[in-house]
Amino acid sequence: MSERFLRNEMLLGPAAMEKLARSHVCVVGLGGVGSWAAETLARSGVGELTLIDSDEYGESNINRQLGAVTSTVGVPKAEAMAARVLDINPVCVIHPIIGKYDRGDNERFWGHYDCLVDCIDLVACKVDLICQAQARGIPILSALGTGNKLDPSRLEVTDLSKTYGCPLARVMRRELGRRGVRHLKVVYSPEEPAYCAPLEAPPPGRRSVPGSVPWVPPAAGLLLGGAAVMELIEGLIPEKETHITSGLKGRK
Repeated sequence: MSERFLRNEMLLGPAAMEKLARSHVCVVGLGGVGSWAAETLARSGVGELTLIDSDEYGESNINRQLGAVTSTVGVPKAEAMAARVLDINPVCVIHPIIGKYDRGDNERFWGHYDCLVDCIDLVACKVDLICQAQARGIPILSALGTGNKLDPSRLEVTDLSKTYGCPLARVMRRELGRRGVRHLKVVYSPEEPAYCAPLEAPPPGRRSVPGSVPWVPPAAGLLLGGAAVMELIEGLIPEKETHITSGLKGRK
């Protein structure tokens, strides 16, 4: 038996690991949060991943995005992360999609997912993705704002209805509420935004570019990826020592 995910099985048990190996998870957005969420899913033994992002790595991504290094500047994020996932788990079925999820052209992004991880930051696209997932009966978890934040200990997994102090959470509560969506599992921080010096010109349609540090978005991505794993294996983690003794049988 391969030891690649043995340490996971020691805690989660064989039934959970089998479920993860059969699961298909889609991560939309592979930036500072999404890249680390995808990494968590890959290292947890998820057997099939669809990774969606329209962007290429730039030099300004290197401080916080997992796949961003000097050698990947100019490489599509979906392709770089797909290669990394296969280096982690060569038997993972991987579907990199270079494209932007948009309200008007989204059917090609949908598949038979067991879970969806939302790491995009455009409100209109984010709202549509969540509403579509819930209409299709696909569990979805969303990342809220991590820009201009400095304290990763303030991050938490909670329901959208319980969020406060986060501007993006406030907008999402309003927009989703208008569409009848009251509950959504999210990773967010109530931390007040820090001052951000305007050192980078915003792209078209944006008022500003948020600052970001190497330790907050990755922490959010790890939390989000872990929450997705726990969602997939709910009820399968064995109690006490039952899986330890059974797992040792036949293992020399």
